[in-house]
Amino acid sequence: MNAMTLKRPLTVFCSVYEKSGLIPLLEPLVRDFQAQIVATGGTAKHLQAAGLPVIELGSITGFDQLLGGRVKSLHPTVFAALLASENTGRLPDPALLALPFYLDVAVVNLYPFEAGYQERISGKPDVDLIELIDIGGVSLIRAAAKNHAHVSILTRPQQYEEFLASFKAAKQAALEQPALACRQRWALEAFRHTAAYDATIAHALSETLAIPEPADALPTAMTLPLIQAQPMRYGENPHQAAALYSLAGKPLPFRVLQGKALSYNNLLDIDAGWALVREFNDGDQGEIACAIIKHNNPCGVAISEKSSLEAYSRALEADPVSAFGGIVCLNHPVDEETAKAMAALFLEVIVAPGFTPDALAVLSAKKNLRLVTMPLTDVRSDALPAIKQLGGGLFLAQKRLLNSSEENVPQSLSIPTRCQPSPELLEDLRLGWKVAKHVKSNAMVLVKEGQTVGIGGGQTSRIGALELALNQACDAAKGAALASDGFLPAVDNVYAAAQARVGAIIQPGGSIKDPEVIALADQLNLPMVFTGVREFKH
Repeated sequence: MNAMTLKRPLTVFCSVYEKSGLIPLLEPLVRDFQAQIVATGGTAKHLQAAGLPVIELGSITGFDQLLGGRVKSLHPTVFAALLASENTGRLPDPALLALPFYLDVAVVNLYPFEAGYQERISGKPDVDLIELIDIGGVSLIRAAAKNHAHVSILTRPQQYEEFLASFKAAKQAALEQPALACRQRWALEAFRHTAAYDATIAHALSETLAIPEPADALPTAMTLPLIQAQPMRYGENPHQAAALYSLAGKPLPFRVLQGKALSYNNLLDIDAGWALVREFNDGDQGEIACAIIKHNNPCGVAISEKSSLEAYSRALEADPVSAFGGIVCLNHPVDEETAKAMAALFLEVIVAPGFTPDALAVLSAKKNLRLVTMPLTDVRSDALPAIKQLGGGLFLAQKRLLNSSEENVPQSLSIPTRCQPSPELLEDLRLGWKVAKHVKSNAMVLVKEGQTVGIGGGQTSRIGALELALNQACDAAKGAALASDGFLPAVDNVYAAAQARVGAIIQPGGSIKDPEVIALADQLNLPMVFTGVREFKH
């Protein structure tokens, strides 16, 4: 038997930061299959302390570590042993015959860059992210994954049990390695793991290094480190699998205090409603805002300077039929009186910055009702563009809308009509504009005295959206403020608004029909405000 086909012992290479589960993985391999273990630094000491026989890598390569630990496993012997295969009977380089071992299994995980990043953003500026960037581990994982035809690569403790079962089954079938399908899956997980790791580093450094970029620039390439936070029961429909992912493994921004697990559709509606109520000042210091969401659209919105109860009651009054089974978002803590009012209606979720103990006591009687707390600070990263997936592996990306319409509207407001809106109407126009921003286009929103009275959204024509809003408002349209998320393309909208005796209109302007629209508004003594900004939501 020549040297190229000599049987060698099963050899496992270990270099891990996360050491949980490692001893239970290796003990049966040594005991039952006479495996030899090659390990680096701290991993070797951990295994020796457990009584396992270990070959320290430094005894083979001739050095323990260099540059204060930055270089340990980056050595030709290690990578040749990972990338070669004696099982084929063909070694491409005679020098490989002198290798002290060939690696059958690589158990490698990485420095906790993600955890260090979380510490950094949670208020620990002394965390040195640069020193947490793993170099050797990533290279080892990629080499082993590339040679998965002959090497099993394990990157997570959760894989260890499956590996042992697969390895034992292979030995019973007189095979040297677990099934190829298993090795392929572990290799794919390994490449995904290193890709997410590198993407996390890029994302973290883009935030912490504060490199200036043009305001309107988008990156030439984007790799988002999306880590699965929790599986969902299903997606929009029961036959669709779904899961929730967080960016760079960040903690989830919300906390579920009671009730069933949040569903895919719950999360969509929570995101829509929370973005809307965040348009207003903190309820403790300014306007208390309440939005009731149904199928990703607001069906009732109201503000109050007095109480969360008033804001909720007026939002419910706006459309009590659609509110049934909806989601309530409030930018102010829920107190006992508000909780009692909410308990009278079937709701899926209530979201607020907090709940008083008395409110929790009231709502705890509804066991399935989900109570969620959410911070009022913006939980979405402004550094990242908004992304939508198209078919065929295509994605659209754009800069996000500003967090509040107040940031971009007042500077560009103009009143092209002779008739001016009253201060009270102007406040309702601003409210309508904020709400319209969160209604599916075409969107037309009627607001009266701090409360929506009619919402028409998701229509293929603007006049159709306006008719929906007017039909819902009925007599309440009289004197109301009308907000349009896009310009008015024809005078029919002005005629319809005037017939319903609407008090004023706010719209972006910019249509070639603007002169006709303004002239008719002047003729009908209907004040009109231009924002100069469009707020489509598709």
